[in-house]
Amino acid sequence: MIDLHTHSLFSDGVLLPAELVRRARVSGYRALAITDHADMSNLDYIIPRMLKACAQLTGQTGVTVIPGIELTHIPPAAIAGLVADARSLGARLIIVHGESIAEPVAPDTNLAALKCPIDILAHPGLITREEAELAARAGIRLEISARRGHCLTNGQVVTLARQTGAKLVFGSDAHAPGDLITRAQAERIAKGAGLNDTEIACLFKNAEDLVDKCKL
Repeated sequence: MIDLHTHSLFSDGVLLPAELVRRARVSGYRALAITDHADMSNLDYIIPRMLKACAQLTGQTGVTVIPGIELTHIPPAAIAGLVADARSLGARLIIVHGESIAEPVAPDTNLAALKCPIDILAHPGLITREEAELAARAGIRLEISARRGHCLTNGQVVTLARQTGAKLVFGSDAHAPGDLITRAQAERIAKGAGLNDTEIACLFKNAEDLVDKCKL
């Protein structure tokens, strides 16, 4: 299992990074990204600590642990600057919290994020064709989410990705032990979103490609 969207107690998760990774290992994970929520107030606090923790955990647990960040509820005009800051601080994977219908995300967040060099647009909600085309051109992955509420628009994401050639990736958006899922569970969620077996294989190949990129 590869999961590129998880949270620890460095934001609103409940587990220390070490316990998160241990539980992921037991659930069959071979790679995960820890992508805690950040804005301009805590970006420079989280990333340096996560760089150190992920390097140590990767060497000691048998799991590839990627230090990432999820820029969350950022005013659209501020996203580009924070993406640049996150890269300069060393984040290997950058997610932007998309316009999920489950939360009051600012309009135009998707569009602003997709104009930046990010890796994943998480749970992009009722994404538009224009936004999906931007993602396809930029090679930004659109997330198929397992998270309650955020997952309600997975079907829309699949439809637009098919029409535009945008790449998809799976994310559990885990915040607690029970949120970590097996590969088989992830495949069932992907099928529920309308993906066929070939597309599900591509979903996880897209994740593998990002893991390889983040190792560089």
